[in-house]
Amino acid sequence: MEKFNEDKDFLIYGRKAVLEIINSEGAIDKLFVKKGDKEGTLRVILAKAREAGIVITEVPREKLDAMADNGNHQGVIAQTPAHQYADIDAILAAAHAKNEPPFILICDKIFDPHNLGAMIRTAEACGVHGVIIPKRRSCGITPGVIRASAGAARLVPVARVSNISQTIETLKRKNIWISNLDSNGDNIYSANMTGAIAIVVGNEADGVSRLVRSRSDFSVCIPMMGQISSLNASVAAAVAMYEVLRQRG
Repeated sequence: MEKFNEDKDFLIYGRKAVLEIINSEGAIDKLFVKKGDKEGTLRVILAKAREAGIVITEVPREKLDAMADNGNHQGVIAQTPAHQYADIDAILAAAHAKNEPPFILICDKIFDPHNLGAMIRTAEACGVHGVIIPKRRSCGITPGVIRASAGAARLVPVARVSNISQTIETLKRKNIWISNLDSNGDNIYSANMTGAIAIVVGNEADGVSRLVRSRSDFSVCIPMMGQISSLNASVAAAVAMYEVLRQRG
């Protein structure tokens, strides 16, 4: 279990996650690495860290084990500032800066940090301009989310809002279509997913909440040809985001 305070620094561990943060020029206060010989990716991380002027501290492996709660740190831990959330205007500004219609992912009550991190990772790959999550009854941007996103949570603006339904109304007033994933919706491959759009994804247990669904402009479903009736939330989100990307050409 992760223990952290959102007002304090995060500890991000694992070579891939740390390297992603360095490559994206994300803020790192200090880098902790194991004492002794450095091999493979760890050498690359150290070289890039020195080039970026990051403070590097060598510590015994036992110290890293304790810092990572015995997690698989792979010999390196980055101490980073607490996550800075964006706002809706920043997300829309990101779209405007690229001269693209806004493309937004809204996560409705996603509790699993691995799911949220995977969604943000895919969002970055698909050119999503921002992700919106609720402040309550949802996972926030934790160290686990950043690791699961392979550092993408530091690249994609994430807004944390008090009320998803009200936020949807705000987006609609800005001429953004709201689509939600629902098993009773229209086939996503037949739906028009072009233009300014936000996709709402709910959790596996309950899906998109009733109120949020009622505020959406339309619902779409992903065809299921087997006996399993649903996909993992992050997989479903990935399918939907890539369909938007495909329709955008």
